[in-house]
Amino acid sequence: MRARWEVAGRVVEVKNLEKVFFPDLGATKGDVLVYYQRVAPFLLPFLRDRPLTLYQCPDGTTGRCFFRRKLPDYAPEWFRRVPFNPRTQSGQVPLILAEDEAQLLWLANQAAVELHAWTARLPDLARPDLLVLDLDPGEGVPFSRVLEAALVLREELGRRGLRAWPKTTGGRGLHLLVPLVPRHRHAEVRAWARNLAEGLEARVGWIRRPRGGTHKGDGVQLDYAQNGYGRNTAAPYTLRAKPGAPVSTPITWAEVKRGGFLPGDFNLTTVPRRLAERGDPLSSLLEHRFTLANL
Repeated sequence: MRARWEVAGRVVEVKNLEKVFFPDLGATKGDVLVYYQRVAPFLLPFLRDRPLTLYQCPDGTTGRCFFRRKLPDYAPEWFRRVPFNPRTQSGQVPLILAEDEAQLLWLANQAAVELHAWTARLPDLARPDLLVLDLDPGEGVPFSRVLEAALVLREELGRRGLRAWPKTTGGRGLHLLVPLVPRHRHAEVRAWARNLAEGLEARVGWIRRPRGGTHKGDGVQLDYAQNGYGRNTAAPYTLRAKPGAPVSTPITWAEVKRGGFLPGDFNLTTVPRRLAERGDPLSSLLEHRFTLANL
């Protein structure tokens, strides 16, 4: 089935809306498009000017899925073309940007279930405006331990004059996002985050820096690897291609302290209702910029 949706003053052609994308829920491609249409007012301000990597699942989330970093040649002319030279190949490729609701839904119609965003914005992709700290529990470690680690990290960041905004990853962990003045290069920000992880490991013990391989044990890993040139992080409010259609969802520090929830509680069905009732905990992030000391 094909249809034409009028969105943001443009016509977006959509198709195969009845195809099942999340079999455990019976949720279809049409449900995915409706989800992104409902969260667009909260998602787009974060995405604007920020290149994306898509995770596309043309046959649903239990079929073959793949990452895409290049805007397709057949994309409509109303997508902005920004040429970019990747370090991994020669020549220029156009970046993927989603700057309005029509573009977001066109990408979703291409089976882009997940949206992963750069930590830098145009026009200066060499200097990130976001620090990402990824808290990842070891095998068998309860989510409550991740929340505890987030509070320890919040206190440490506060001592350094920094403020972070938490969100679930859509998996078992949490991301803490720190908005930055885009002054330092990616390698410098990554080195700062590594020093933070090493210091916390020495002082706390059960919060550990990454060591490669599968993360095991009773601790929580503080991963800084998403701070790098061209690296991506699951965007706020992106769906994840996992059973239950979980969503990477911004939460409040009051919720972190209180606990009593699991990441899977935030999903394709519950998140739009949550936004309608409570608003967006991440909205104030765009109003702040911090500078990392000793860089």
